Amino acid sequence: MNYFILTYLVYLVVSIALTVWVAKVLFKNGRIFLVDIFHGNQELADSVNKLLVVGFYLVNIGYMSLSLKETGSIPNVQVVVEVLSYKIGWIILTLGAMHFLNLAVFFKLRNRAKRDRAFNINIE
Repeated sequence: MNYFILTYLVYLVVSIALTVWVAKVLFKNGRIFLVDIFHGNQELADSVNKLLVVGFYLVNIGYMSLSLKETGSIPNVQVVVEVLSYKIGWIILTLGAMHFLNLAVFFKLRNRAKRDRAFNINIE
């Protein structure tokens, strides 16, 4: 059995499934922040949300592609599991980092939008 092919297949299936799941969660739950940031403009919020998801996919699939190659030997199933745990662990850490980066940006933009609204109310 070719353990390289097995490792690549499992790695791609798990990594892509995780990326799709995280993207869906971010898309669904990030919308409310974007609507608030854009002062209720749902069309703009939805458009930005879709662009963010595309960027999220591009970065993560690019990283997955770059880290796919394995240069060491994979003589048995034990090494398959070890290689997969290392590679999938990095994918999970990358997805988590991007998730927290998205949250930080959303909260910063949301706070700015709230300040702008308060400033505009005080002027009127």
